[in-house]
Amino acid sequence: MSAISDPPLRSGIQINIPRPTAPSPEPREAERPMYTSAPEEQAVVPPPPESLADTGISVSLIEQLILKFLYFRGEVMGRDLASLVGLQYSLIDELLENIKRQHHVGIKKSLGMGNSSGIFALTESGRNLTREYLENNQYAGTVPVPLHQYAEVVRRQRLAENWLTPDSLRKAFKHLVVEQDILARIGPAVNSNKSFLIYGQPGNGKTALAESLFRVETAPIYMPYAIESQGNIIQLYDPIYHQKIDDSESDSVTLDRDHGYDRRWFKCRRPFIITGGELGLDMLDLSFNKVSKVYDAPFQLKANNGIYLIDDFGRQKASPAEILNRWIVPMERHVDYLSFQAGGKMTVPFEAFLIFSTNLRPEQLGDEAFLRRIQYKMFLRSPGRNEFIQIFERFAESRLLEYGPGVIESFVEKHYVQGGKRYRRCHPRDVISHAIDLINFEARAKELTEDVLDRAFDSCFTDNIDVND
Repeated sequence: MSAISDPPLRSGIQINIPRPTAPSPEPREAERPMYTSAPEEQAVVPPPPESLADTGISVSLIEQLILKFLYFRGEVMGRDLASLVGLQYSLIDELLENIKRQHHVGIKKSLGMGNSSGIFALTESGRNLTREYLENNQYAGTVPVPLHQYAEVVRRQRLAENWLTPDSLRKAFKHLVVEQDILARIGPAVNSNKSFLIYGQPGNGKTALAESLFRVETAPIYMPYAIESQGNIIQLYDPIYHQKIDDSESDSVTLDRDHGYDRRWFKCRRPFIITGGELGLDMLDLSFNKVSKVYDAPFQLKANNGIYLIDDFGRQKASPAEILNRWIVPMERHVDYLSFQAGGKMTVPFEAFLIFSTNLRPEQLGDEAFLRRIQYKMFLRSPGRNEFIQIFERFAESRLLEYGPGVIESFVEKHYVQGGKRYRRCHPRDVISHAIDLINFEARAKELTEDVLDRAFDSCFTDNIDVND
C-alpha cells in the first residue's frame, strides 16, 4: 500500500447524506429513575438511590458483594462497607442485620454509634458461603448499575445540537499551528458528532489534531464502574481512559439526596480512546475473564459520550471492511449488540464519536459505497512554507532555545526549497529534538545555529545521503 501525495490545496469537505437515527430503547416507566440536572454544569446527575429497589439490583447480589469485601479485607467498619459498595449506609443497615442474624458475620467491636461504627468480620459459615459465591464470579466492587439505567444516562448525556462554537474549537487548538481552513473543516464534523475520516501523509499531525479535540471544553459526565445485564457483570471503568474529576465535597457517602450523587457512578471528563494497528474484531466485543468470570467492556462502550479514534486505519489485524461492517448498525441506529460467552446478547447505547485516521488513499480502504458509511472526510494537506516556519519557531521557543534572525528561514530555504524536501508538520519537532541532543552532548549554549540545524537534519533523514559515497 502506498502513501498518498499532496493534491492541490482545497478547503472543501465531502458531506454525505445524514444518517437516519433511531431512539435508544426506552426503559419501562416503573424502572426509570428520576435523574436530575446540574444547571451550572449542564450535566446529568444520577441521584443516590433511596431504597435497595431503586438500585435495580437484586438484594442477593448486594449481599454477595458485602461478604466478598469482608472476605478479602478481613475486618471492615459498617460505614466503610457502604462506601465500598457505593451505597448510603442506611440502605445496607437492615441487610447487615439480616446477615448477622444468619450468623454469617459478626461485630468484633463498636464505637457505640450503632452498626455504622461497628467492625464487621466473617464467621466460619460466612467464609464458606463467600467461597461459593466466588466460584460464580470474583467481582468485588461497587454495586453494578443495571443496563436500563446506564442506557438512559448515556442518552441524556449526549452533546446538545450545535454544542461546538468556532471560538471553543480555536481555543482547543491554540497549542498547535493550525490554519483557519483546517478548523473550518473539522468544526462541522465534530459539531454533528458523526463519523469522521482524516487522511493524509504520515507526519502531518492527523493524530495530534484528533487528540486536540479532547481539549474542547464540555460538561463532565457520569459513568458507572460496572454494568449488570442478564446476571452478568461488565466492568466499564478503565483508569487508562477515564479521567476522574476530583469531587472533594462528595468524597464521603452522604445521606442527603440533594448534595450527592449515586456513588456507583464516577464523575469524569468525556473519554478519549485511541487504538491503532493492534485492533482486532474480538476487541470490539465483550471480553470474558475466565478467572474472575467477569466481562470487560469493549473500547466503543468505554468511549460512550466521548471520542474513539481508530488510528492508522487500514493496517489493523482486521480489514477496513470488517471493522466498518461491524459498526454499520451502531453508526446508523446508535445502539450496539454485544455477545455473552454462554449465548445471548445485550443491547447497549452507541454514542461515541468515531474518528478514523489513515496514511492511505481513501480508495485503498474500500469502494465508494464503503466510504459513504463514514459521514465526513477531510484531507489534511502538508503545511506551506510560512506555516512550517511558524511551527518550527514555536517548537524552538517551547524548548527555550535561542536562534538568530534569519537562521530558521535559511535552514528551510537550504533543505526544503533548494533541497526539495517535502514539508511535514512533525519535522520541526524531530529536527529540534536532535539539535537538543547534539547541544547537550557537546555542552553547547542552548542556541540553534546553522551548523547545529544542518547536523540535526542529517541525523534525522536518510534521503539526502548518497549511499555510494
